[in-house]
Amino acid sequence: MTDDRLTLYGSFTSSSSYKPMLFLSLSGLPFSFRTVNLKKGAQKEAAHLAINRYGQVPVLAHRGLLIVQSNVVLDYLARTTGRFEGRTEQDRWRAREWLSWENDAITNVAKVRHYSRFRQVDPAVMDYFRPLAEGALDFIDKALEGRDWLVGESCTIADIGCWGRMVFMAEGGMSMDGRPNLRNWATRLQAMAGFALPYDLIPKRDQEFSARTE
Repeated sequence: MTDDRLTLYGSFTSSSSYKPMLFLSLSGLPFSFRTVNLKKGAQKEAAHLAINRYGQVPVLAHRGLLIVQSNVVLDYLARTTGRFEGRTEQDRWRAREWLSWENDAITNVAKVRHYSRFRQVDPAVMDYFRPLAEGALDFIDKALEGRDWLVGESCTIADIGCWGRMVFMAEGGMSMDGRPNLRNWATRLQAMAGFALPYDLIPKRDQEFSARTE
């Protein structure tokens, strides 16, 4: 791979991997995907720890840099490619505020999904996290009232980052029912060229992606 080619390391079961993967797919940019088998614990092996000290996915390799943490990767991609950035300086900061909030609030959706599908926990744990997850979905629904996108007049990394985490909500027993603004926003995202849901988008094996021609 050339140093200028974007290479993303991730897993098809990971919402954190889906966020930058969706950015790249919506952008139509060429990139390489390298799978990290979380089920087998590949993220904790020395080879992966050498590129991500936290033992997590995703990792973006580009121009000699290694970028980790999904929202930091989105920030980097927006800055580097100029895509899905806010049009004004205020919008650019606001988009990153949404990413920070997502990491604090919508991450509860991912926790409920994880505890529902991958790990059994005491019911008291779910009783704690589920209201937080539902509250985050309600907050997004309210924020989208009278708006097409979370920031400005077009899709930004705020939308990609928030959607990319909540996309697995059904696996945690949550839905968009009773949240019409959230549902309409999801419909707009899904209508964009290059959009795909996680299990359709993220491969289970290493793969090269070519630039999309419109």
